[in-house]
Amino acid sequence: MIVETRADWGLFGRRQILMSTGLAVLPFYAASANAPDAFDIRKFGAKGDGKTLDTAAIQRAIDKAAAIGGGTIFIPKGRFLSFSLQLKSHVTLYFGSGAVLVAADPKKHQGRYDAAEANPFENFQDYGHSYFHNSLLWGENLEDVAILGPGMIDGEGLTNVSPNAPWSVGIGRDLPDTPMLRARIADHTEAVKAMAGLGNKAIAIKNSRNITLRDITILRGGHFGIIITGVDNCTIDNLKIDTNRDGIDVDVVRNCRISNCSVNSPTDDAIVLKSSYALGQVRPTENVTITNCFVSGFAVGSLLDGTYKREQLKDITPHLTSGRIKLGTESTGGYRNISVSNCVFDCGNGLALESVDGAVLEDVVVSNLVMRDTTAAPIFLRLGDRRRAPKGAPMAVLRRVSISDIDCHFLDKRYCSIISGVPGGIIEDVSFNNIRQIHPGGGSAADAAIKPPEVVDGYPDPDMFGMMPAYGFYLRHARSVTMHNIDMRCLTPDARPAVVTEDVSGLRTDNVFASAAPGTPLTPVTL
Repeated sequence: MIVETRADWGLFGRRQILMSTGLAVLPFYAASANAPDAFDIRKFGAKGDGKTLDTAAIQRAIDKAAAIGGGTIFIPKGRFLSFSLQLKSHVTLYFGSGAVLVAADPKKHQGRYDAAEANPFENFQDYGHSYFHNSLLWGENLEDVAILGPGMIDGEGLTNVSPNAPWSVGIGRDLPDTPMLRARIADHTEAVKAMAGLGNKAIAIKNSRNITLRDITILRGGHFGIIITGVDNCTIDNLKIDTNRDGIDVDVVRNCRISNCSVNSPTDDAIVLKSSYALGQVRPTENVTITNCFVSGFAVGSLLDGTYKREQLKDITPHLTSGRIKLGTESTGGYRNISVSNCVFDCGNGLALESVDGAVLEDVVVSNLVMRDTTAAPIFLRLGDRRRAPKGAPMAVLRRVSISDIDCHFLDKRYCSIISGVPGGIIEDVSFNNIRQIHPGGGSAADAAIKPPEVVDGYPDPDMFGMMPAYGFYLRHARSVTMHNIDMRCLTPDARPAVVTEDVSGLRTDNVFASAAPGTPLTPVTL
């Protein structure tokens, strides 16, 4: 009887918990429109007709909530046209079903986005990383802010083009004064002036804490769909992003969780961790997890409409599509304690871990990835010597990386997995376990004789070396590398060896399988 009573009570208790949870959830959704702390933007004058500028009305609602200590801004069904909106602490934006916040076009709608703020450290990272106020939704020095709900942000009027860092054109570098350099600097100055009044990002948050982004959809997010810089305690969950540049950028953050997101970006990165100098300090990106995400490089919009179009767009760079998960390229502050797990890659680049600006990338664990139709190196580890950083930056470091349980199918025949340091910059302590790579084959004997260039200070990208002399793994300037349970197969004959090494010490292999054309070595080839 006692057991039965406890069992019945437990069942009753679970039902009560579920009922209580349901009662808690329903008022939350209703609170968007009806709760005392909710502010319906229509009551502040917003029209939502897709023609009227609703910027002032929405900002009034945000300011009113902030003035009383916080609240929920409810964005109902409709297309609400807007220029820059400034987020405030303790204020939640809730997008109802059918709600769309549309980024206005400065020319078409006769308005301007907020001016880009001054940044004395702009020299060391690209324009989009240096400025935040010139965005559709932006906030600085915030706490306890959330953007939630099943609605959408449509960045129709945002630009996805912006200048490179001044460093990239020679400004602030010890370069000889030549007519070519002066012309490049003049062109860059004009490009920066042309950005005035334009919206550069969908969501930009800087120097804040306790930020939550959940359930929303972003279409055409500008240079960045989301950029979060200098934020502690950040949750990004269950987002759908279908965009024409970067999807999610998190930069010099601490304690960040990115989960259950689908990010499509054919011309740039899907989910990328940065560690720039935008805040004027050397600070690492640390304690970050990326899990249960889907990244891809299909045509813009075809993730959201379910068509997943694969045709090549005219503006796609030579490596075909991007849409990857990456650490880099901005790497002034470094990375530590990073976990990437349970993610699917389709029709895009693979995983990239890059440290090139003088910082330390260490203690990274990657597991359970599936890749299909990979358009460049499925796994790319790059230690370089660009040093786009204040003077005195040391040689970069890349060490203690564990990569396991990776399945790659339909790779680009030109590329393999690449682990490449530079002379004097050695990648250390890397392990590969349970890796399967199915390669199309087709490499020639001439391809096998290629010695890839060093490109010591070049921009790190997985196609930077061109055709590779191996079809499985290329290892250069590395030590203490472990390869365990590796399966490398070619669907057609390939005259290149599976593994090529150069300046590698302490390579340990166990249970490595590789297919080989007649006369091709089965063991690693050393250049």
